[in-house]
Amino acid sequence: MASHTITGSRQSPPAHPRPVRAEGDPLVPRMLLGRRLHDLREAAGLSRRDAARTIDGSESKITRLELGQAAAKPGDVSRLLARYGADAAERTTLLALAEQTNARAWWHGDGDIVARWVRQYLSAEQAAKLVRTFEAQFVPGLLQTEDYARALIRRDHPEAEVERRVGFRLRRQRVLRRRPRPLNLWIVLDEAALWRPTGSPETMRGQIRHIVELCRRPNVTVQIAPFGISGRIAGDGPLTLVRFPQQSLQDMVYLERPDKAVYPVRRVEIERHWHVFNTLVTEAAPPEQTPQILAGILATY
Repeated sequence: MASHTITGSRQSPPAHPRPVRAEGDPLVPRMLLGRRLHDLREAAGLSRRDAARTIDGSESKITRLELGQAAAKPGDVSRLLARYGADAAERTTLLALAEQTNARAWWHGDGDIVARWVRQYLSAEQAAKLVRTFEAQFVPGLLQTEDYARALIRRDHPEAEVERRVGFRLRRQRVLRRRPRPLNLWIVLDEAALWRPTGSPETMRGQIRHIVELCRRPNVTVQIAPFGISGRIAGDGPLTLVRFPQQSLQDMVYLERPDKAVYPVRRVEIERHWHVFNTLVTEAAPPEQTPQILAGILATY
């Protein structure tokens, strides 16, 4: 079973974040750099407008930079650090991070089939320490079999793209076997998703058996929630929470909606969504009952 620590609390960030490797994706370097630039700016008593003037930019540029939503020019970062009074050690660390913010994301080669609004989450998923997800409509992507994914993708995409999209989805799942520390995944799945046929009965049987197998892994936990729990507790759609290994980074909230996604960043919003997920955990059947519940559903297919 996965860790039962699913609280949203974090420890205080270190004063000098350690340099990290980009590992082919710029998201974590951008977030680490942005967080520290924000802290340094506030410690210096400067506004975003003051910072923007330092680099002849806009306040929105500073906001995007501090939220980790944009690549950073080392020259801009150097000027900001000088204005903020950063010491030599921190300048070295943050300028190295600035270089890494321009790396290509791991999904770059498939960018033409990856919607813009999901790209930030896909990068976060591969860099995460843990992911917590609630899904009401379908089996989440990290749990899907090849046949289930193919049947689902065929509903919305042309046949010429199907196999490529299936392959991309299966590559995402490698994070569950990542060494030395695989992703810690905890899913709360509305029972309705398993009663909603996707593909043939054989496809559904294979998918249910696959979830049973995944539950045997120490880093994967799946709970089955009763029908209708989404409208009563989880609001209007799927909920995903991401926590990073770097303690200075705040958790990510990913709310997938039709043709878009929402990424709340205010601390109060993040804490509220952790509370929602924790409530779902208490309302769902305990993890040790999942194999028995799945066996009952499997018998109907």
